[in-house]
Amino acid sequence: MAKRSIATPPKARADGAPPEFDPARIIELAARLGVELEAVQAQRLATYARLLLKWSAVHNLTAIRAAGDVETRHVLDSLAIVPLVKRAARGRGVRVLDVGSGAGLPGVPIAVACPDVHVALVDAVQKKCAFLTQVGLELPLANIEVVHARVENWHAPAFDIIVSRAFSSLREFILLTRHLLSPGGVWIAMKGPAYEREARDVPAGVRIQEVVRLEVPGLGEARTAILVRPTIAADAARPPTGEK
Repeated sequence: MAKRSIATPPKARADGAPPEFDPARIIELAARLGVELEAVQAQRLATYARLLLKWSAVHNLTAIRAAGDVETRHVLDSLAIVPLVKRAARGRGVRVLDVGSGAGLPGVPIAVACPDVHVALVDAVQKKCAFLTQVGLELPLANIEVVHARVENWHAPAFDIIVSRAFSSLREFILLTRHLLSPGGVWIAMKGPAYEREARDVPAGVRIQEVVRLEVPGLGEARTAILVRPTIAADAARPPTGEK
């Protein structure tokens, strides 16, 4: 059974509070990704970025320490797949699973940008789940669910969309989560430029629907999103087989 985490906020940094993030700038940069944010959403993303810096100073949630890098490499990078999530949702209040969520990437930015979408943030590391619980309380976010579990052992009602960022190979991502995807659902895996070999090694019963190049403002690095769908409805609902 999945364990719920209990958040314990870290102590303040010795060099003072984390730097401020400008909500107006976040709105402007998100618009370049095709993501329209209201002021309250941008403020929540700014709060999230500050919390991420503050907790990382104590709990090492991320190796990125510079505010500009947190904004670009974490917040904006995660927002880049929001248009794909919205397209797959087709205006419905869908269920999204963020696998190996870590510090909440991309799940928290998705939850902020898509308030009508339920986002489950699943991670096997307790301290990361504690952070995510605190994020949900402080922003606040009513549409997230934090689950401390190994995703291959976790069972829940099926999800319409399953996303991952720096979680595993594409093949393993699909194998570990196929029991959680609805028959008509879609996997969205965020990858770097060297995705071709992984794309050739997808398991049986699925097909790559689309590969989308992501242009993240200020990043200067290639990003891609790979959309994968089941080809056989029964196969998508089947528990993992342990196939390698």
